Amino acid sequence: MPPQRKSYDAIVIGAGHNGLTAAAYLSRAGFSTLVLERREIVGGCCVTEEIAPGCRASTTSYIASMLRPTIIHDLDLRAHGLKMVPCDPGLLVPFPDGQVVPWWADRDRAIAEFRKLSPRDADTFVRVDDQLKKLARYLQPFFLEPPPDPGRRGAAGWLELLRVSKRLRGMKGEEAAQLVSFLTGSLGDFLDRRYESEKMKTMFLANNVYGKHGGPYDAGSALGLLFHLLSGGDGEIQGFCGHVIGGMGAITQALASACRKAGAEILTSAPVAKVDVRDSRARGVVLEDGTEISARFVLSNADPKRTFLGLVEARELPGDFRHAIAGIKMAGPCAKVNFVLSEEPRLTGMPREWPASQRSLFTLLPSLEFAERCYDIAKFGEIPEELWVDCVVASNVDSTLAPPGKHIMTTFIQYVPYKLRHGIWDENRELLGDRVVRKIAQYAPNLPNSIIARQVLTPLDLERTYGLTEGNIFHGDLSLEQLFFMRPVAGWAQYRTPIAGLYLCGAGAHPGGGVTGAPGYNAAHQVLRDSKRGKAKVAHA
Repeated sequence: MPPQRKSYDAIVIGAGHNGLTAAAYLSRAGFSTLVLERREIVGGCCVTEEIAPGCRASTTSYIASMLRPTIIHDLDLRAHGLKMVPCDPGLLVPFPDGQVVPWWADRDRAIAEFRKLSPRDADTFVRVDDQLKKLARYLQPFFLEPPPDPGRRGAAGWLELLRVSKRLRGMKGEEAAQLVSFLTGSLGDFLDRRYESEKMKTMFLANNVYGKHGGPYDAGSALGLLFHLLSGGDGEIQGFCGHVIGGMGAITQALASACRKAGAEILTSAPVAKVDVRDSRARGVVLEDGTEISARFVLSNADPKRTFLGLVEARELPGDFRHAIAGIKMAGPCAKVNFVLSEEPRLTGMPREWPASQRSLFTLLPSLEFAERCYDIAKFGEIPEELWVDCVVASNVDSTLAPPGKHIMTTFIQYVPYKLRHGIWDENRELLGDRVVRKIAQYAPNLPNSIIARQVLTPLDLERTYGLTEGNIFHGDLSLEQLFFMRPVAGWAQYRTPIAGLYLCGAGAHPGGGVTGAPGYNAAHQVLRDSKRGKAKVAHA
């Protein structure tokens, strides 16, 4: 179906959750807004898809944690059908010796479990948890505003410094030192200095470094401890994680509904071939079928490499900018394997008296040393024999995903290579799936005979199907040199680009990946500010 107009105030490329978030805010501000999605469904990597007849799964993103409460409330996503159920326990790790350790949402209950591992570590946890949550609260305001721009001079530079200092007001010297340590230090070193139980250390690791390059002893790997303690859900709970009823696609369906209510137009099966640039200004887009659509503002929800190396002609960008974009570290280190099962996995050591909702997730990760070995193998292009596997039995919480008698389990695989040392992924897809099954069977022996259907998504599949360059789920590694005012590259961290009227609104912009909606929110507000300042005039059909 063709677009309703020939000209819009804003065009958003990509109907992932950030693109839809940006479109909703622009439409609410009165902009005529068009969202163009190359796939036949909206959602990007935040989707619910049928993987067998009548059986639906969150094929890529699978747990909601940091979706910004401001966005949930502003767009009234609950009225558009969004319902999240807190995960409790939020984390559960079964160990090879048969012990199963849950991390309950109630802190006192969690401490009681940790005390079984080490009374000393349980006491340490209380002190460290308070410190981490306080530091995370300092970082939280930066998520819904542009990062600081260290290149500003004069009065603008002083205002920028004032903005940052206000956010850090009240921070003590030792807290500043702790923050720097988290930004630059390793998770493994942090845990080794504070905890004695290897199982306790593994509990922390099991909720960190997802989608990142590097093992737990690599510099910068401690940052996830703070990111996962940002607030989430409509209750603004620190460290929130939740199951989304209807799967993760219910988030983007709610966002799409909010967009349409605000007046935005959404076209699917409408791949963009290029951004139309003339006289160093974005004038609109050209679709793959040749359709030309004009706009004064173009926002790309595609990753930086796909945007600037694929959708924009090389002659329109400075050479040093293109070189910097090409240097962004991607090479996604993860995969997904999704299952339809005839019975729930029976995890050895899982208390049978627990209700189904409490048996809905588990992480197969025996130790920090195990994780470090996995990464060492994967970084040289090999598929580890023993894998780090994160499992969610979503149908234990959400009966809408499968008919009676069938179960949906999604698994996230950390530390696999984007480029294989030997062969190609199309030849090794089922090998990966088989190794995932073998790993889970070590803890849930009934799994192999219960598999009805299996979907394996390698890093290459994530690239080809979901448009993630090099299969990177975060649009670029979440390392210190690629965060804050360095994201996507130095000098261009405030959503604007070298092309006037072209903005980046996806996870490749600050604050990065995960289902937060923050990049889309921030980019939309930057466009609105620039429009009011007269940096670009709003077009009318």
